[in-house]
Amino acid sequence: MAQVGRWSIETLRRRGDQLRRVLAASPEDEPILLSRVRAELGNVWQSRIAARVLDQCGRLVDDTESPTRQWIDRRTATLPSGFRDDVRAWLLVLHEGEQRARPRATATLHAYFSRALPPLIQWASTRSHLREVTHADVSAVLNRLSGHKRNGTFVALRSLFRFAKRHRLIFVDPTRRLRVGAAPSRMLLPMTDDQVDAVTATAVTPMQRVIVGLVAVYAARATPLRNLTLDDVDLPRRRIRIGGTVHQLTELTHEVLTDWLTYRQHRWPGTPNPHVIVSTDSVLGTSPVTDHHLTWHLSLLGIQLEHIRGHRVLQEALSTNSDPLHLSITFGLSARTAVGYAMLARHLMERPVEAPDSRPGD
Repeated sequence: MAQVGRWSIETLRRRGDQLRRVLAASPEDEPILLSRVRAELGNVWQSRIAARVLDQCGRLVDDTESPTRQWIDRRTATLPSGFRDDVRAWLLVLHEGEQRARPRATATLHAYFSRALPPLIQWASTRSHLREVTHADVSAVLNRLSGHKRNGTFVALRSLFRFAKRHRLIFVDPTRRLRVGAAPSRMLLPMTDDQVDAVTATAVTPMQRVIVGLVAVYAARATPLRNLTLDDVDLPRRRIRIGGTVHQLTELTHEVLTDWLTYRQHRWPGTPNPHVIVSTDSVLGTSPVTDHHLTWHLSLLGIQLEHIRGHRVLQEALSTNSDPLHLSITFGLSARTAVGYAMLARHLMERPVEAPDSRPGD
């Protein structure tokens, strides 16, 4: 690991000391619990290398709960007692799924809970259980909201009360006959010159430049970028395959890819990881980088990959007379998404341009 990760002597000594501490605190030839490793070393980040070594040696047993379950327990613990258990059960089903329901993404859990939390806290002052919430209570909450916040709150509450009714935690679903209509369309506007210049000035490292370059030219999403492998890149023929779609490399993307792969080879020459985008942690294995690593640290710098992606698709729509079929083929978009971008481009082209103010004597 030290050789692959190009650790310094000090880093290797520190990792070795951590591993010796864990082994010294554990009986010989017995499995070592991941919870004990984390307790001994202090936190998840400090314990990850020791845990990986023990796992490769067949000594590690993961007895910890998933981070999402820990988040559910932590957030629902603050709810009033009459709502706590039911809301926790709802979030667990969203997370793990059940017989007729697939598991939802962690981001969905966070969004649903953040929308449902304010009404739950409000109802807790006059209600002691979910079964006491009425149709009028839900209507009163929704009537105070508008736009996407109103729609999102309704979707979250409907999911909660449908779960409660299905599991016989309530007698009547108070959201059953409610309708809020479709959420208003979000208006995506092209990036301004200042925004483009800011992204260009911020993305200075080889990794930042290759990520921004691939998004800006091919409108690549985060997941296909994370899963992009070295076999998907053909520098001599100037081709790249992203998410199953083959693209021709431009001068920009050829340059940033060459710079990044050169840096990658120099920095981690022995890594077994086949993915193009790697990190100091992922080079020790074969898994892709996390979405957190790909997008979160860039968003801290003000680089929003989804905004850059939308700008690229919209510019293509504006330059091709709003042809949804062309957008679908070029970027691998669904028909609905391609039509949405084409309609938005058509709206922008039809929007009247205001003439500059004139002054007497001009």
